[in-house]
Amino acid sequence: MPDFDTIRKGLSEAVPFSRTLGLEYLELTAEHAVLRLPDRPDLHNHVAGPHAGAMFTLGESATGAIVVGSFSDLFGEYTPLAAGAQIRYRALAMGPVTAEAALARPAADVRADLAAEGKARFDVTVVLRDEAGTTTGQMTVTWALRRNG
Repeated sequence: MPDFDTIRKGLSEAVPFSRTLGLEYLELTAEHAVLRLPDRPDLHNHVAGPHAGAMFTLGESATGAIVVGSFSDLFGEYTPLAAGAQIRYRALAMGPVTAEAALARPAADVRADLAAEGKARFDVTVVLRDEAGTTTGQMTVTWALRRNG
């Protein structure tokens, strides 16, 4: 069983851009991650909300946290890579924004693909919300686990 507190702290230290944005890792399990983007003027767009690029990074970082939480025991043999992403901005976000990410299918299914094919592709879904709980965006990131070497 992974030590999720250590992973959460390690991600903050290991990803310099996440530190630049000030992303906060609020929750992390093998099935669920919640990250928060603070409300800072240097992260704003032209209408004083969080810049779309910062929101994208928030969502992508939440998916990466799930991948680490779910598959870090395999990283000696496999490398995770983000293979694609789609994002839809649904409403104007103002203030802090959270990203809640979840695997689109069970981790056991991804592991079965690895056992059968030596590689796996899988989606991680994200809901972006403002402090009032309004969905301001949705995102899907496709990840790949490829064998090292």
